[in-house]
Amino acid sequence: MTKHIYIYSPSGAVRDKAAFKRGVARLKTLGHTVEIDPDALKSHMRFAGDDATRLAAIHRAAASGADIALTTRGGYGLTRILGGIDYAAVSKSIENGLQFVGYSDFTALQNALLATTGAITWAGPALTGDFGVEGEPDDIMEACFDDLACGQGEGTGWRLGRDDAQFAMDSVAATAGNTSDEADFYLKDAVLWGGNLSVLVSQLGTPYFPQINGGILFLEDVGEHPYRIERMLTQLLYAGVLGRQQAIVLGQFTEFTKVPHDGNFRLATVVAWLRSQLKVPVLTNLPFGHVPTKVLLPVGAKVELALQGRDALMVWGHVSHGAHAGHAHHGHDHHHG
Repeated sequence: MTKHIYIYSPSGAVRDKAAFKRGVARLKTLGHTVEIDPDALKSHMRFAGDDATRLAAIHRAAASGADIALTTRGGYGLTRILGGIDYAAVSKSIENGLQFVGYSDFTALQNALLATTGAITWAGPALTGDFGVEGEPDDIMEACFDDLACGQGEGTGWRLGRDDAQFAMDSVAATAGNTSDEADFYLKDAVLWGGNLSVLVSQLGTPYFPQINGGILFLEDVGEHPYRIERMLTQLLYAGVLGRQQAIVLGQFTEFTKVPHDGNFRLATVVAWLRSQLKVPVLTNLPFGHVPTKVLLPVGAKVELALQGRDALMVWGHVSHGAHAGHAHHGHDHHHG
């Protein structure tokens, strides 16, 4: 199904022009019409143009009439311009059927939109790092993106890490009232939100941090050592954010190097510590983050979450966009073990 995809750069400058070209070519090969923002390849210091340039790009994306607005890349740059975004206009474009897709630094815009308007955006791929890779893009990422384009992506399944299933089950024992006959654990109508942990934490205490109670918070990060991840999680814990959710879902935490000083302190230590601090379940291994295999997740949508043994299933049904609503039921089942 041909879609009109608008490519823009709200964050870091595109340094890898070859990846940019490959990404655009790939989307065209998939049958889409690609419109490139006039300033998509601008560069100012580390940014894709100065602040005013990037703000204008976001507003052009919203006014483009496209089906999907895709960021070129993440990096850094959105948090510093959150005060200048016309959230009403962006939210209106989403109501009219535009799907905003991105991750990493894009988390800042997703949270700000959710906090100010309640609008739903998609945590998903970026142009250069996902569609612009050398060789073939990840088939699961591409299939999930295709589902979004066709209005069919309605859920995702994955496997918890082998060591994590028992922890997860211990932590859900206290939520027996939530179980259904088929599942060890079941949540319904919980708002899915989150994204990049560092970016999310940077929004705490600002008007751009969503006040969500009883939600499902998903988190990922890149290049952050386990102790830094723990430190950010403690901030969310002490701020009362984690305890107000019905579940915490951890995606992929990648590209960090342990040092001898760590001893036995590792990511699994952080997860075990987090579980010891919370009454709500902490699930792991969600296929999302700075990794090739990433599913698309509707940030701000109500979802159902079921767990049976090591198998987790998250379903959001159809996230409706007015005239863009489709009714085919179609979900991808991804097992990472």
